[in-house]
Amino acid sequence: MLCFILSGALCFASGEAGMEMKEDGTPIEVKEKTFHSESDKSASINPSIDGHVLTILFTEDLGEVYAEVTSNTSIVVDATITITPNGILFYIPNTGEYIINITLPNGDEYIGEFEVTD
Repeated sequence: MLCFILSGALCFASGEAGMEMKEDGTPIEVKEKTFHSESDKSASINPSIDGHVLTILFTEDLGEVYAEVTSNTSIVVDATITITPNGILFYIPNTGEYIINITLPNGDEYIGEFEVTD
């Protein structure tokens, strides 16, 4: 009897976990701005926007990168330095158009444009 109860509980928990909605956000296209090295690393930089939260995932060890979020009028909203592979979260409080600028240790720069809406 105990086996039936435990298996039923596990099935229920598994079904509930499978029904959770996990939204990854809207991907942001990354373009190179300045290119000093021989290889393009844009495929290793995966930014996305979900509401007011900007997530940047680095899938490769790119060293210590600098990431800066500016408004479309060049006002700095937030900036940070992180060691990759890792991720960064930025909270963008206001709606509008923004630019993410990512600078790698070798001087390569990648940008992505996105919009925050309510």
